[in-house]
Amino acid sequence: MSIATPASSDLLRRTFLEFFAQRGHEIVPSAPLVPQNDPTLMFVNAGMVQFKDVFTGKDRRPYQRAASSQKCIRISGKHNDLENVGVTARHQTFFEMLGNFSFGDYFKEDAIAFAWELLTKVYDISPSRLVVTIYNGEGGFPADEEAAAIWRKVTGFGDDRILRLGLADNFWTMGDVGPCGPCSEIHFFHGKEPDVARFGEEPRIDGTGWTEIWNNVFMQYERAEKDGPLVPLPAPSIDTGMGLERLASVLQGVTSNYDTDLLRGLVDKAAELSGKPYTGGSADDDVSMRVIADHARTAAFLMAEGVMPEKQRREYVLRRVMRRAIRHGHRLGIERPFLHEVALEVVRRMGETYSELRDRRELIARVTEDEEVRFRSTLKRGMKILDERFDEMRSSGERTLPAAAAADLYTTYGFPLDLTQVISAESNFDVDVQGAEAIVKGAGEADGPIDPTAAVDPAHREARAKLAQPVVFTGYEHEEGDSEIVAIVRVEVQGEGDRARKVRALVERAEAGATVEIVVRETPFYAESGGQVGDVGEVTADGARVEVKDTQKPLAGLVVHEGVVREGALAVGQRVHLAVDHAARSATRRNHSATHVLHWALRKVLGEHAQQKGSRVGPDVLRFDFTHNRPLTREEISRIEDLVNEKVLTNAKVTTEILQMDEARRRGAMAIFEEKYGDTVRMLTMTPEVVELCGGTHACALGDIGLFKITSEGGVAAGVRRILASTGLNALAYARGVEAELARARQVAKAQGGDLAEKIGKIVAHERELEKKVAELERRILEGAGPAQGGGGGGIDAMLDGARDIGGIKVLARRVPDGTNPGALRDLAEKLRDKLGDRSVVLLGAAVGDKAQLAVMLSKSATERLKAGELIKPIARIVGGSGGGRPDMAQAGGTDVAQLDAAIAALYAEVERALAS
Repeated sequence: MSIATPASSDLLRRTFLEFFAQRGHEIVPSAPLVPQNDPTLMFVNAGMVQFKDVFTGKDRRPYQRAASSQKCIRISGKHNDLENVGVTARHQTFFEMLGNFSFGDYFKEDAIAFAWELLTKVYDISPSRLVVTIYNGEGGFPADEEAAAIWRKVTGFGDDRILRLGLADNFWTMGDVGPCGPCSEIHFFHGKEPDVARFGEEPRIDGTGWTEIWNNVFMQYERAEKDGPLVPLPAPSIDTGMGLERLASVLQGVTSNYDTDLLRGLVDKAAELSGKPYTGGSADDDVSMRVIADHARTAAFLMAEGVMPEKQRREYVLRRVMRRAIRHGHRLGIERPFLHEVALEVVRRMGETYSELRDRRELIARVTEDEEVRFRSTLKRGMKILDERFDEMRSSGERTLPAAAAADLYTTYGFPLDLTQVISAESNFDVDVQGAEAIVKGAGEADGPIDPTAAVDPAHREARAKLAQPVVFTGYEHEEGDSEIVAIVRVEVQGEGDRARKVRALVERAEAGATVEIVVRETPFYAESGGQVGDVGEVTADGARVEVKDTQKPLAGLVVHEGVVREGALAVGQRVHLAVDHAARSATRRNHSATHVLHWALRKVLGEHAQQKGSRVGPDVLRFDFTHNRPLTREEISRIEDLVNEKVLTNAKVTTEILQMDEARRRGAMAIFEEKYGDTVRMLTMTPEVVELCGGTHACALGDIGLFKITSEGGVAAGVRRILASTGLNALAYARGVEAELARARQVAKAQGGDLAEKIGKIVAHERELEKKVAELERRILEGAGPAQGGGGGGIDAMLDGARDIGGIKVLARRVPDGTNPGALRDLAEKLRDKLGDRSVVLLGAAVGDKAQLAVMLSKSATERLKAGELIKPIARIVGGSGGGRPDMAQAGGTDVAQLDAAIAALYAEVERALAS
């Protein structure tokens, strides 16, 4: 059997999966792009990621063969294709990886035979255009002669078509830690006549040359720690990966992935929006169109999984991608927001295969457009700042943009550092990237990848190994139960403050006073996951009692009860009684069930774009994050509360069913991407409208929730809002607190009945009138300040006496009376600047309580050579603070009031330094 070419990518994907299904493989849906329970990865970067624990023996599946088409992003860490996107014919940040996997079932012989049959018989690729590679043996590992022999047998190739490569090319690792092993690649030649002599050369810009299309990894080892030893896996396994885009380029007869049906439509959309033709070459416009096509896919898929553009971790990666695309649109001359239109084209083309795109279409469009509007408002300004800086650098002969300037562009204007690099390179300048990254990180901006060293604690791995099967959770039906202790992990804290760390070790026995993590075979305690906190309670035995303060799931299949031995001693093998704190569990149930009804009410009032972004529920907390781009009105909040409480009053029974994922979807269940789902899922039904997937504990009926009350609503990130709420007795306590506060307010305002608001209004109006009078008095005192107040005597004119001429700029730095508020400080600095006239700089400082306040003003002509924001930053550091502002005005504050005079005096030296540079 073979397929007709050129074939659509949908057909290629379907053919791959059907081929392996016919050979006993379970077809597994793509995992989310955001890894679940894996702190070592920023994004899923390979098809095997969702099977990582299966390869290492820590997880078990009901099948030993699997195949999938996995969404992947390579944009951080070891696998980072960002800089090559649009430049080469084969690199993208987002791609689909087709893969077949064996978990201790078949190994090299079958894997090689499957690959060859599919490529040459089903996809009908000519063997004359293929070569294969094997591992040649390095780093203490022997050459893979077994694979070479199998390839000779299967293909009939000689050694001239079975090429040997080293550790860098033919030994595969997922990252610094995880499964790994030798691999064997299949390469295809794009072009007229295959030339083995060209193997090893980079494909040309047009894509002609040898390109890897399939990698067969022979998974034999695992590295548990960075730079640690390689340990043989329990059973040799197979992990293969073939990029759908590269396969499509082969079978659709094109040399560039961007000319396949997966990407060409998006490239054409970018061309249409720019009004320019796409020629498929290496011109700047062609590169920009390819970048926009790729980045729109990445952005759409990440937002479909609830990742929103922000300054932290994954969110910052998304922002970088979006802003790079917007910048390329700007370079193409697109003067209006456009990226959302390309993202919607992604939804149109791929929404049938990946339903999450279709489900979140409105959200993707709205967030993309909002982000572009925000960035475009600062892009021109940032470009102008860079252009001015470049002019100065050309005049002085500098070639490297200083770290402080690059960091300021990021922290003040939202310019990603790599975007500053690109713009600088276009003008033939370098950037001090390392220095800028250090400044940015020092300011608390986390733009780096997820910590690759954040691997599972070895003690937890040892504890999991002692279990014959995963810990059984009995807490849906019971709050108490008996079990046997399988492992005890003793926990000690070493170091203090930021350097404190937990050191864990397995022990056979724990005495009173020890901090421990208890592992049993089955437990009613819920381990924290899906936003629900871990249960608290007690573990008891004859004469022994452990106070359980938390329950966690450090790796798949393992539940640990964290606590302190309060009485007696416990030992491995001992039978114990486990009891969950009933009151805490009941309050958590109420809050968790309420979040699902709240989710429905938000979509009902705000629209389907209002999707859950995250949550946290416990006995005393109900926090719900959702996608929405503006604050809720009072009327909307009231309507949401009414809808939730109306559902509660129905007292509808809460039912749960265990179903196959496809069946749950068919019945309308909503899946939350922050949670991890297997092949079977737990479907929660509260009413016909409220049907969601959830593994948490819940109320038996909606009436158990009691009163539902929203206590606050606010923004937490771009396009993400947060609701805090209370239920049951917590809601009653909140209402009583509000009543008590109102009673105190009435007492203070001497209000009666319903006239409290009127009384407060009069008090506020009177206070504002007094503030105006105080401000006017402060202004008069400042402008006529004498020596006793810290001025120079003789009023505002006398304050000008200390001005100095530095390089043709009149510079004045003065301390004014302490207690002067920032507004008055700024107004006086402006007046002094105007008095000094053209080409002037004024810095004023004052102590306000335990804070130092600074304000600097520049005349318009002075900003041609100096910038207020750059002057004030080093001065602010002297008083232990920070600041910024416009080129002509900046303000700062600090906590070291003792250094205020030194900071003010430093202005003269800073002006001299700035003029000299």
